[in-house]
Amino acid sequence: MSMLPPHSQVTPAINWLDRRRFLTGAASGLGAIALASLLGQEGLLAADEQSIDPSRPYQARSSHFSGAAKNVIVIFCAGGVSHLDTWDYKPELEKRDGMPMENGPAVTFQGPAGNLARPQYRFRPRGQTGKMVSDMLPHLAELTDDLTFIHSLTSNSNTHGPAENFLSTGSVLDGFPSLGAWVTYALGCETQELPAYVAIPDPRGVPQNGSNNWGPGFLPAAFQGTTFSATRPIHHLKPYDTSPAEDDATRHFLARMNQRHLEENPHDSKLAARIASYELAARMQLSVPNVTNLESEPEHILKMYGADSPDKTKAAFAKNCILARRLVERGVRFVQLFNGAYASGGELNWDGHNKLKQQYDKHAHILDQPAAGLIRDLKQRGLLEDTLVVWCTEFGRMPMFQKGSQGRDHNPDGFTSWMTGAGVKPGISHGATDELGKKAVRDVHPLYDFNATILHLLGLDHERLTIRHNGIDRRLTNVEGHIIHEILG
Repeated sequence: MSMLPPHSQVTPAINWLDRRRFLTGAASGLGAIALASLLGQEGLLAADEQSIDPSRPYQARSSHFSGAAKNVIVIFCAGGVSHLDTWDYKPELEKRDGMPMENGPAVTFQGPAGNLARPQYRFRPRGQTGKMVSDMLPHLAELTDDLTFIHSLTSNSNTHGPAENFLSTGSVLDGFPSLGAWVTYALGCETQELPAYVAIPDPRGVPQNGSNNWGPGFLPAAFQGTTFSATRPIHHLKPYDTSPAEDDATRHFLARMNQRHLEENPHDSKLAARIASYELAARMQLSVPNVTNLESEPEHILKMYGADSPDKTKAAFAKNCILARRLVERGVRFVQLFNGAYASGGELNWDGHNKLKQQYDKHAHILDQPAAGLIRDLKQRGLLEDTLVVWCTEFGRMPMFQKGSQGRDHNPDGFTSWMTGAGVKPGISHGATDELGKKAVRDVHPLYDFNATILHLLGLDHERLTIRHNGIDRRLTNVEGHIIHEILG
């Protein structure tokens, strides 16, 4: 039995006639769209055990308490971005460049450790706060006064797949619900024209763990992320070209089958969940093409994001950032925006094992201006007042280079992420790694704390947001997690 906010409403009676009339008037050819939502729908089917109306799984629901944020955009940089070359300035690392690390590990994730290596980019003081940020991301560096840095995060894995899982789901294992699934399960969505949860893959492909990052796990499948981007529309959304007679025959056939099912199973709410999926699919035929059509965006907005860049990958990522803004503008609850795709050697992501500087020059060019443009655009439209923007990566990198290479190995013991927008104090840095950036040493926060804080900003108590699964009251933060109160506004 799920334990949603206690004020959630008991499932109301379903007006089957209205639902049948909808199907009678709906367009045909929606089966492929609906199928993804129907798989695993059983979690929504027992009306006497659920406080979610199976005919309206995405309707807005109240939070546990008043939260500062209504929507979330997560910018997920896949591959493990080096905190030492971006956000976490270590003067001592510059002083000891080329020296062996005293009492350091002889072997790291991928092999023997080399000598300490200075940051590959120059750090400078930024904004009114004077915080040191590297030249790698100049556009984002200009926004330092708006950002809330957490420099002391830790992960439970130093391997990309399990670490991505841990960041996205709170577990290193597959099969657990993602953060976005938990949020939309608890809160639903302010719009019924678009999915409650959208995952926007990098233009170059999906991250290593793919759909695990936006999957529903053991939550009802209706709460998985729907994947599409500004340049890659949802498959099978466009209706098939059929004659009016074929359309009419299909609608009448569906109506007859619907009525037969109701008569044979008067207490079965499965059909309500199925109809809800078809309804959303039909509405998406109009809403998704509209939201992904960027032709209405003014030229100065396209330029601000870098959508006019001759670099096709940067331009495509910039359009994805614009799409993220348009989605929250229209009431989508949770948007997961990926930067970096799976490929061995870090060619398409931030996995800087070798030639780190060369790889990061390319990836930073794609990320920097579009992500900064997104924050600026949200702020100038007033959307940042109730939208939380989160920048994150699955782990950091080591202060030494790998032996025989010009890159850094995986480091789950201390790394940086940041937030901006609704509910957080701008321009602060919380927590710290040691003098070389190897390990978090002050205000240490496992990623459980990071996720607990995001839920808190949405008005959700991470200890109360649970669902019964295999005899256990499961939650995103397992049996751990503390809110990082120091960063809250």
